[in-house]
Amino acid sequence: MSPIVEVDNICKSFGVAKVLQGVSFTVRKGSVVAIIGQSGSGKSTALRCIDRLETIDSGRIRVCGHELASPGLDLNQLRRDVGIVFQSYNLFPHLTAEENIMLAPRLVKRQSRSDAREKARHVLAQVGLSEKGPCYPSQLSGGQQQRVAIARSLAMEPQLMLFDEVTSALDPQLTGEVLRVMENLAAAGMTMILVTHEMAFARRVADEVIFMHQGRVWEHGPSSLLDNPATAELRDFIGNGL
Repeated sequence: MSPIVEVDNICKSFGVAKVLQGVSFTVRKGSVVAIIGQSGSGKSTALRCIDRLETIDSGRIRVCGHELASPGLDLNQLRRDVGIVFQSYNLFPHLTAEENIMLAPRLVKRQSRSDAREKARHVLAQVGLSEKGPCYPSQLSGGQQQRVAIARSLAMEPQLMLFDEVTSALDPQLTGEVLRVMENLAAAGMTMILVTHEMAFARRVADEVIFMHQGRVWEHGPSSLLDNPATAELRDFIGNGL
């Protein structure tokens, strides 16, 4: 089976700062890949390049059959195929949870209001928030808002989900709520790439771990590498409890 994500020798700079320096990896359909590393190592930039929120300077990225450097790239179709969830929830405060979720299916997929509402209720149930559809973001905890943000992406029925440090603004209890949702998605076969500092979660759920350092893939392999790192840099990173 060909990979659903192919990242081949990509480079990205912001001004004189070289953020990605020849990064390569692949992701198989149905697998969970955790990208770890210190702040500034390039992991979030790599994730944003996969959704074409950032463009690369060189190299090649192919995602869900889309060549991201192609002049004919259909960005709308790419965004249907790839969902992304950030640390900030980015929910519209004047819309209910259900309405936030309905928005993209109605605008992008041209679904009827009734079909979009049915999908919203389905994905809210999927993230354990069936009763919160009529609530506004201000009436929800941070963990609940993040789960609504995940449900909003799921409503587009993506082939791939990207998670960019989605628990870093949450306290331990709320973090647990969100990680349980992500673990259930993984168990259901969703292809996922997550940038995370949650080492216990990466050990338990990830099929592969990518450790980035200084803009490069420094070490990668099954999650067991977290228990037996081959490089001093990964040993130091894990030893610092990050």
